Amino acid sequence: MSGSTEGGTGTAVVGSPAGRPMVEVTDLHRSYGTGAAAVHALRGVSFAVPRGELVALKGRSGSGKTTLLNLVGGLDTADRGRIVVDGTELAGLGEDGLLKLRRDRVGFVFQSFGLIPILTAAENVGVPMRLRRADPREREERVELLLALVGLADQAAQRPGELSGGQQQRVAIARALANRPALLIADEPTGQLDAQTGLAVMELLRAVVRGEGVTALVATHDAQLLDLADRVLELSDGRLVEHR
Repeated sequence: MSGSTEGGTGTAVVGSPAGRPMVEVTDLHRSYGTGAAAVHALRGVSFAVPRGELVALKGRSGSGKTTLLNLVGGLDTADRGRIVVDGTELAGLGEDGLLKLRRDRVGFVFQSFGLIPILTAAENVGVPMRLRRADPREREERVELLLALVGLADQAAQRPGELSGGQQQRVAIARALANRPALLIADEPTGQLDAQTGLAVMELLRAVVRGEGVTALVATHDAQLLDLADRVLELSDGRLVEHR
């Protein structure tokens, strides 16, 4: 793969320019606090992610990875810059529009799994479809399909406390895919897992990108996991310093 370095406010396109990218970020800035105590989490970040790829975001703790993912996913608002997800500019969306984007077009996978303890694996996966008031039969069929996709068809009736960490993360991935999102955002999804389980989860994410036709933006610091990505973006002190 060819390398390039981001050195201005233009958008560096990751991968083929053919077709509109799934994610377009231009001159993105985000700070927290004011004056001398301000923390500049992002400083003029620009990039684009093509559809149907798994793109890894690397960088040391505090480099701005989580801030960037939160902005792209509509969980936070930039101070300056432009974000377009699946053809929609986020700045033009109100709270209702951002809620709809997160519900229908973006799936989230977090390091902490975030499963509801009293629900079974199948019930956890079905939660997003219940919120969308999907037809019960459609929901049941989709849940069954997704649990089979992540290799947990036999654990559908088990609750999170009865599952291993790796299995819980697989349920979380299935839940993130419930509403057929165009974009999957994962923030250190293997951070609480051992190396072997983490590798299996990353391989699953890669298979999901292929099988479900989604685009994935995954933050990770594990070099072994980076090798499974189609592209790698590196952040340092809030700036994009490398594309591979």
